Amino acid sequence: MLKADPEHGPLVPMLLVLTLVTGVVDAVSYLELGHVFVANMTGNVVFLGFALAGAPGLSATASLAALAAFVLGALAGGHLARHLPGHRGHLLTAAVAAQAVLLAASTVLAAVLGHGSDPARYTLIGLLALAMGGQNAVVRSLKVPDLTTTVLTMTITALAADRTGLRRLASTVWMFAGALLGAVLVLHAAVPVALGLALALLVAVAALTHHAAKPVPAPAWTARR
Repeated sequence: MLKADPEHGPLVPMLLVLTLVTGVVDAVSYLELGHVFVANMTGNVVFLGFALAGAPGLSATASLAALAAFVLGALAGGHLARHLPGHRGHLLTAAVAAQAVLLAASTVLAAVLGHGSDPARYTLIGLLALAMGGQNAVVRSLKVPDLTTTVLTMTITALAADRTGLRRLASTVWMFAGALLGAVLVLHAAVPVALGLALALLVAVAALTHHAAKPVPAPAWTARR
């Protein structure tokens, strides 16, 4: 599941690692930042409706903050994709490096100030949703079929309906693994530990993608499709 393929090269395994990161980060946000997602915006829209109806344990403000930051991140990711045409490896390297900076800031904030106060909590929601919005926009522009790194509803539907798709299965498994690992770290270690793991994974993706994108006779996966 981590092998490169002739058309997309190392993008496939790198996007699976980003799917793992998504699961870890959403575990942090849901379990510790007030039942809000920073990557799964479908969930936030639903939570917003629940919160406005008066459902306990949910915050309309938190859902709106995550949605707003995610949109800003998606705008930034789209801008980056438009200004780095022609080589998907360079685009992914730049995007993941920027995402790692946001995760590093989140990790430091969680370690130094915690996440109990509203200012710290909303700052973490904003930073993480901004990072995930950027990831979503860039992954969309990479155009690797069946690997969105965040949205699984259509992936699981296609997996069941078509009864095929190794990438679809891998995406689902890696998201589950990220959520499980993130939850274990949040519940039995600490938020900075979970965020630190996500940061380490992003740094690894950026480094490996940068190495793979070094000038060589251009393989098929480098060209935008």
